[in-house]
Amino acid sequence: MSYPYVLLSAAVSLDGCLDDTGPDRLLLSSPADFDRVDEVRASADAILIGAGTIRADNPRLLVNSAERRAARVAEGRPAYPLKVTVTATGDLDPGANFWHTGGDKLVYTTDTGAERAAAALGGTADVVPLGPDLDWRALLTHLHDARGVRRLMVEGGGTVHTQLMRQGLADELQMVLAPLLVGDPAAPRLFGPGPYQDGRLRLVETRRIEDVVLMRYEPTAPGTGPLPSAADRRWLRTACELAALCPPSETAFSVGAVVVAADGTELARGHSREGDDPVVHAEEAALAKLGPADPRLPGATVYSSLEPCARRASRPAPCAELILRSGVRRVVTAWREPDTFVAAADGTGVLTGRGAQVVVLPEYEALAKAPNAHLLG
Repeated sequence: MSYPYVLLSAAVSLDGCLDDTGPDRLLLSSPADFDRVDEVRASADAILIGAGTIRADNPRLLVNSAERRAARVAEGRPAYPLKVTVTATGDLDPGANFWHTGGDKLVYTTDTGAERAAAALGGTADVVPLGPDLDWRALLTHLHDARGVRRLMVEGGGTVHTQLMRQGLADELQMVLAPLLVGDPAAPRLFGPGPYQDGRLRLVETRRIEDVVLMRYEPTAPGTGPLPSAADRRWLRTACELAALCPPSETAFSVGAVVVAADGTELARGHSREGDDPVVHAEEAALAKLGPADPRLPGATVYSSLEPCARRASRPAPCAELILRSGVRRVVTAWREPDTFVAAADGTGVLTGRGAQVVVLPEYEALAKAPNAHLLG
């Protein structure tokens, strides 16, 4: 499954509220920040909000700058991003601004909500049923594969942000902190109660914009099951980029690897033929930088651009065995090892046969193969 890059965007009060409970929308941002949001919108292929936000705020969700719209058109894109909403019930107001401004519109709903949504909108938007329940992974896959969306901006509300964060599907959070307190326990909040797959995020930027502060965060904690998280995708991309650092070889693949603790801390990284060892493998190089008794290893994930080897001539123990000996029980990789050098290679079988979990993200296969093109014909 391939997903767009998912960027969550919100402005909150000092006590974490998106709005108050009054009849008018509470403005939490500043003119300069509204322009920044307009720039982010212009960079997106699609903008998504929940149906509750349409009812509460009646937004237009436009790129307001004529120059930015013109730049999009010059790039071969529509002037406005695709506008997307999500509703479980299909309860939509056909008179809302959302439907009568901007470009194309798309509704994701349940099987039971689809008929109601289609009847209400009368062809104003495409309606896509996702099944008996709202399936966010199916939604993101459809946006990526059927609508060509590579960058998705999510502007709310709190329920939508909460669901995406709980499932580890957000690649970035852009949060603006406004210098005011709402103080109303009934006011809507940015995030609801957990559990959250990405419990700790990494701060990548802070920026003062007039009287508000922009904070940008990225999730770093690996996934915990067979379904990949946004952090899994980020770390695997890092591993694939490390493969490009390998000295060229006609007799071995170029591979990158990263070892990441359960809390998202990077423990070690490595790549094939690193340093002065002409036969060292990426996973081997990374694990060698850690003590064998490191207590973080049993909960860690190894990200490798290529499936860990099951057999090798240059060392007594292949990488799959080294991973198992380290205590790591989760591996994320982009590409199953071909038979170029070892027939019937099956590192996945070795790992899973002894209780480890292997997650393959084929959308990164091309990136992993790029430094090995000369070996693949």
